[in-house]
Amino acid sequence: MIAAAWVALFLPLAAAVAVAVAGQAISRRAAGWLATAAVAGSFVASLIVLAEMLSRSASERSQTSVAWSWLTAGQLNIDLSILVDPLSVLMMLVVSGVGALIVGYSIGYMDGDDEERRFFAYMAFFVFSMLLLVQGGNLLLLLAGWGLVGLSSYLLIGFWHHRPAAVAAAKKAFVMNAFGDATFALSLFLLIQKTGALDYASVFTQAARLSDTVLTLVALGLLGGAVAKSAQLPLHTWLPDAMEGPTPVSALIHAATMVTAGVYLLVRTHPLLELAPEVQDTAAALGTATVLAAGLVALVQTDIKRVIAYSTMSQIGYMFLAAGLGAYAGAMFHLMTHAFFKALMFLAAGVVIHALAGEQDMRRMGGLARLLPKTCAAFLVGSLALVGLPPFAGFFSKDPVVAAALARGGYLGDALFSAALAGVFLTGLYAFRMVFLVFSGEPSPFVRERLHHDHGEGPRVMLGPVGALALLSVAGGWLQARYGEHGWGAVSTWLQPVAEPVVEATAGQEIVVSVLGAASGLAGLAVAWWIYGARRAPAPRPLPALERKLFFDEAYDALFYWPAAATARALYAAVEEPLVAGSIEGISAGVRRLGQATRALQTGLVRTYALVIAASLAVLTVVLVAVR
Repeated sequence: MIAAAWVALFLPLAAAVAVAVAGQAISRRAAGWLATAAVAGSFVASLIVLAEMLSRSASERSQTSVAWSWLTAGQLNIDLSILVDPLSVLMMLVVSGVGALIVGYSIGYMDGDDEERRFFAYMAFFVFSMLLLVQGGNLLLLLAGWGLVGLSSYLLIGFWHHRPAAVAAAKKAFVMNAFGDATFALSLFLLIQKTGALDYASVFTQAARLSDTVLTLVALGLLGGAVAKSAQLPLHTWLPDAMEGPTPVSALIHAATMVTAGVYLLVRTHPLLELAPEVQDTAAALGTATVLAAGLVALVQTDIKRVIAYSTMSQIGYMFLAAGLGAYAGAMFHLMTHAFFKALMFLAAGVVIHALAGEQDMRRMGGLARLLPKTCAAFLVGSLALVGLPPFAGFFSKDPVVAAALARGGYLGDALFSAALAGVFLTGLYAFRMVFLVFSGEPSPFVRERLHHDHGEGPRVMLGPVGALALLSVAGGWLQARYGEHGWGAVSTWLQPVAEPVVEATAGQEIVVSVLGAASGLAGLAVAWWIYGARRAPAPRPLPALERKLFFDEAYDALFYWPAAATARALYAAVEEPLVAGSIEGISAGVRRLGQATRALQTGLVRTYALVIAASLAVLTVVLVAVR
């Protein structure tokens, strides 16, 4: 089991190194297939780990493998190790399984790009980084994977570096994630000071002896890292801009894996967060606020990828809500199903963009259901799963999260429950606004001009992963089909040894939420059909606040960018220009004048040189005599 886990971790890294070292010696297509095979091999190895774990009892399913002692300082000992337990295996399967489909899809999508080799090296390196994050045997290795994931996302978002918007988006993502990385690292420093350890068992065992202040600070640091990486309020503005990267990057990083790392962190460190209940409540509140804010902003977006990006923020908000309430299995199950249907939506959108030669503006689309029927069907499946309508996967994963808010009770629980239901209505509205704008009606003149139907919907290497994800978006939810004590409940049973739930809804509460959730989603769908499908009413005029994305970018500019830019200009005018640049100019001017004076002495006449030598000797003689 452990050997297979190590293989799963390092296969993508080996592919990334091989493609990078081979350079022009490997063809662009071969680089794509090598990266795909490596990630698929990682998935097979993860399945082997799963099979071996299923043959063991629940108490024997957690195992740590140490390669060597990596760092020793006093009593602190950090091992290079991996942790194989139900939580890490679930993440390994999601990362490598969905990752293999997306990397394979990229072979068709990126065909003809001059930098295909670099792209596939980056993609394989990203999968390795994400696997290191989830398999790391201690918090320091988790932080190392955390940082490498940030680096990989920077490289992939800015892959088309000839586009200024892509470069700006990559820098924005890197800076905002670095803020979260810093709070995460500070919490680890505090743990080292107070516990002298970073391995999970030691930290969790000693956590109960720490003061409330220390626990709150550590939990806030972990929450800061999770909020930034998972694009939750208020550190969310980088995610919509990150859509400047290639569509497979959006599917892999910003739907299935990287942005869910924050959810994994909250669930992995739940013993610490449970000792700081105020921080857990903050996580639930931030997640719920993100559900509403992202849903409202998605209503006015015109770029198809940006709508899907805001839906990602909203769905991760549900995961934060579940993790904050202590419904850990609900958070992880929604993470898994979200990986299926959100990757499906991104890849189906990629087929549309590919067919329309790069066009992403939904206002120029329409009528694509007739021209791209398979893509339309796949996108519809993803949208229905996103809204959470039965029998699609989102129905089985989102409703338990909302039910956990109802079971929480009290003023906070009631507020979270009401907001979560409102988020379901918004999801139905913006998701099917997108469906009707892109696929319904007659093909627009722009579509007829751009799309050549005789070429088909796309190569099989693109349509195959879309079909597989569509099947998972339909059938994946049945893994957890359960009400109260009745049903399958495979995911919650699997995770129970490592993530015991704090809040559990009753069967009656789950049934009530299922009915209300389906009704809310259908209401949003009906409103979208009335306005954008049947066009029975004019589309409402967008609110300026929503068009400006609730003014978060403007606020950050006012609070950070403009003061920093003004300070830099002032320092340049007062310090750099007169002192640094001025001193350099003065020194260079002095050297030039000295050189000119020295050059004047070089006359080329021997008698002049003899006279200077004689005069110099005379001066030296006088000086020596005077000294004596």
